[in-house]
Amino acid sequence: MAMAYKGLTLDPFQEDSIHAIEANQSVVVSAPTGSGKTLCADYIIDKNKNTKKRIIYTAPIKALSNQKYKDFSKEYGENAVGLMTGDIVINPGAKVLIMTTEIYRNMVLTSDESVADVEYVIFDEVHYINDPERGSVWEESVIYSPNSVRFLCLSATIPNAEEFADWISAIKGHEVITVRSDVRAVPLKHMFYDFELGITDLKFLNNHLEEAKKMPGYNSFFQNRSRGRNKNKNKRSREKVPDPDHVALVRDLGPDRVPCLFFTFSRKDTQNKAKELTRSNIYKRDPKIATFCRDAMKDWSKEISQLPTTILLKECLQKGIGFHHAGLLPALKEVVEELFSKGWIKVLYTTETFAVGINMPAKTVCFNDLRKYDGRSFRPLNTKEYFQIAGRAGRRGIDPEGLVVSLIYRRHFNYKDIKKLTYKDVLPIQSQFKLSVNTTINIIDQHTPEQIEHILRQSFYSYQKFGKKWNDVPTDRVLYRYNRIVKKLKRGGFLDEDNKLTDKGMFATKIFVNEIIISEIFATDIYKQMSDYQVLLTLAALCYEAKERTKFKKRFTNKEYSVLLSMLSSNPATKREKSFENLRDVTALVYPLYDGKTFFEILENTNLLEGDLIRFYGQVLDRVNQIRKASVESELVEKMRFCRDLIKHSLEGIYMV
Repeated sequence: MAMAYKGLTLDPFQEDSIHAIEANQSVVVSAPTGSGKTLCADYIIDKNKNTKKRIIYTAPIKALSNQKYKDFSKEYGENAVGLMTGDIVINPGAKVLIMTTEIYRNMVLTSDESVADVEYVIFDEVHYINDPERGSVWEESVIYSPNSVRFLCLSATIPNAEEFADWISAIKGHEVITVRSDVRAVPLKHMFYDFELGITDLKFLNNHLEEAKKMPGYNSFFQNRSRGRNKNKNKRSREKVPDPDHVALVRDLGPDRVPCLFFTFSRKDTQNKAKELTRSNIYKRDPKIATFCRDAMKDWSKEISQLPTTILLKECLQKGIGFHHAGLLPALKEVVEELFSKGWIKVLYTTETFAVGINMPAKTVCFNDLRKYDGRSFRPLNTKEYFQIAGRAGRRGIDPEGLVVSLIYRRHFNYKDIKKLTYKDVLPIQSQFKLSVNTTINIIDQHTPEQIEHILRQSFYSYQKFGKKWNDVPTDRVLYRYNRIVKKLKRGGFLDEDNKLTDKGMFATKIFVNEIIISEIFATDIYKQMSDYQVLLTLAALCYEAKERTKFKKRFTNKEYSVLLSMLSSNPATKREKSFENLRDVTALVYPLYDGKTFFEILENTNLLEGDLIRFYGQVLDRVNQIRKASVESELVEKMRFCRDLIKHSLEGIYMV
């Protein structure tokens, strides 16, 4: 007889997971997006709520951490749940602690005493281990966890789940159960939208395009079009194969195939498309949404209410159309999410962050493109990315199938590639282990040379390359990068000749980003030459991500700025730091803060989105908190307290800090 939990009849994979949890085993759960993996996490919390042990729940992004904090607080009470995301710390001694994976990794790396009473660590979206930039964090989190800790690893479908589980078992010395389900509760139907054919299947689309290629001049058309565009950007070709139109697609979906999540990989695009659909008048104004918005927004400040983004969103929402991305204020995102959960939004244009963890499925999912810009170039989606998003189609118990429709741009169409992409998620997880400076400093602080060598053999990379002989990897290979970092640390004065940490090295153990340059400034006397404003400006420059499209109306190059620039560019410890090249731009975001301007007054000086400015200040706050914890000098602690209070004051009522 099938098990029941929370009034639901469990699927076999959920039952198997719960049996393993009851046996105090670690579990790797590989199942499609939207299949109910989170129920296994709920069971762990319920099982341990009356014990003295704690549960840590980690998420790959802050948005998901914040969402889980709200969900669990509602379920178990605010006193039982805490949140730690670097810039935010709420109830850190709680029974259930939600955090980003980076925070957990930092805790176990530094042997934080609060980990001692942890029973289970839940890694949500553990397939993020594939991320080239951040994937190492998940490996390190497993490696440095106490052997007494058990893991629940929740992942979208991964073909090598057993290999991942075997690795954890090999290095932690306890049994790890693999539970997989390749069957979706609601099957997906993959369709495509062509400007001429409308919604169609891949085979029919390919046959049609193969016939079209036989028409005279068809193949040369795209080349001519490209050359024509380069020759004269303002001159349009008389002939033009139109791009597919999102408004036409929504019209073709009709009333029976919504709600629809329409994914696009540009924040600006979500807003533009929502505006275009709203003004197409496909949908009429819905009085109940207008009433909801009026009630939800009545206590908002004048500044929030008059933001162009707020005005546009209200216009769109009243017709059941929304947009959602990381650049929105939290208050706006909450309204959109609540309306979507009520089923009142017919079409929601959103970026891929909405597909990470947030359990809000729809009847239909649309892709604006099957390519994305990854920061360097446009590339095709991989199967993991496609199915993470496509998996939001189909509501369990409501829809017999989930419809997925991708816009097709004929100039990029490749039948074999698209067939492979939409057939099955076949992307395995691969080690991205990278030994960082901070990791090196901390393992030197915490372990003997023999222990360090053993730790460095424990990476998922070693297991993937050498299998069960992972512990026999040649020593010189294991220690190659480690020894290079040690030499760098000795040259910088972080280690003495006996490989013992100096005062500067001890300071750096608590700094997890920009650890070298921050320690050079704040673990020495350099910061003592700076005013409070110059300290804040220095930290802000280290957090600022320069982008060509970011504009500022006014920069504040006063005497304090000039003195700081001269100091940083002449000091041997700081003059090579590239981040300080952006110091002039950063004055536009820091001087007004120091001068008592409000968040919204600062926002008027830049084209940064509200959410991006919050994120920037949050990163500065994170560095401030790290320095406060690292410092033993009251003067520096006081400067950091000043910086913290300044930032928190500017975000009051906008963001929970």
